[in-house]
Amino acid sequence: MLVLGIETTCDETAAAVIERAPDGSGQILSNIVRSQVEEHARFGGVVPEIAARAHVDLLDGIIERAMSEAGIGFAQLDGVAAAAGPGLIGGVIVGLTTAKAIAMVHDTPLVAVNHLEAHALTPRLTDQLEFPYCLFLASGGHTQIVAVTGVGQYVRLGTTVDDAIGEAFDKVAKMLGLPYPGGPQVERAAANGDATRFAFPRPMQGRPDANFSLSGLKTAVRTEASRLPEITPQDVSDLCASFQAAVLDSTADRLRVGLKLFREKFGAPRALVAAGGVAANQAIRGALHDVARQAGTQLIMPPPALCTDNGAMIAWAGAERLALGITDTMEAQPRARWLLDANATAPDGYGKTRAGY
Repeated sequence: MLVLGIETTCDETAAAVIERAPDGSGQILSNIVRSQVEEHARFGGVVPEIAARAHVDLLDGIIERAMSEAGIGFAQLDGVAAAAGPGLIGGVIVGLTTAKAIAMVHDTPLVAVNHLEAHALTPRLTDQLEFPYCLFLASGGHTQIVAVTGVGQYVRLGTTVDDAIGEAFDKVAKMLGLPYPGGPQVERAAANGDATRFAFPRPMQGRPDANFSLSGLKTAVRTEASRLPEITPQDVSDLCASFQAAVLDSTADRLRVGLKLFREKFGAPRALVAAGGVAANQAIRGALHDVARQAGTQLIMPPPALCTDNGAMIAWAGAERLALGITDTMEAQPRARWLLDANATAPDGYGKTRAGY
């Protein structure tokens, strides 16, 4: 099965072709991603209108490159998948409309993919992971712990009640004057800092639910920074290191609770999976390894290029749904908000104002 995937939910314009074998294994034939970092850098974050226009300008060429690199024509496709949300609505419209046009012209099945589901299913592409498993999804717009029990079967165990982890990293970077994109800059600065200098709170630690909260921690960073008469480069490094240490401690605690809830509801998970741009942070990766080991399970993290937004994960999610006979009509709607777990009651938001994660 050959599937073209299109991703335009934020500031990456991406397209990919994957092949799914009858045994459920997958192969990436092409995966083209064009980041819009330069277009948004002077604004310190993603500007939705600029992102949408860039998708219009770039997408046709990206798709052409993906098809060429895969060595196939549109007539050979078994399906075309596009991220239909959640995301910046202008970009989502561009990608979904393009996919509909391709599907209509070539009489090819269409799959409107939930961007979050694509993250959730990626380890089945990279590691042929069997269900059920526990997903930690952490990006600029999302922080969630999700039980993945099947294609289209997701139960959210925890989420952020305010800022996502990536969003908090980006905002801290901005308040400390670090350049765009901010998340990796905080990680870089933290490497040279003293993580014990500032005693920041560990939000939500010890609570029986698995939810996250980063807003108070972000405010604590601002408060400590405002007390300094003049912020030196070392001050910035120490603030970043102390902030990152607080995030690590809080995340580890929340995941331990999330894994406990998973076991109570679904039994032992086959793995703890980390996805989303924040999973590229090396310190966070180390903390996740510790949590997984303590929980008696393995940690699986797709390669960094498949953790951030990309077309291969959209194509794979489309292939997984096509294999079950699930397709969408031309009436499929773009969505700015789209819950992964339709029965979730905890707060959920889409805040993709991110600058790097």
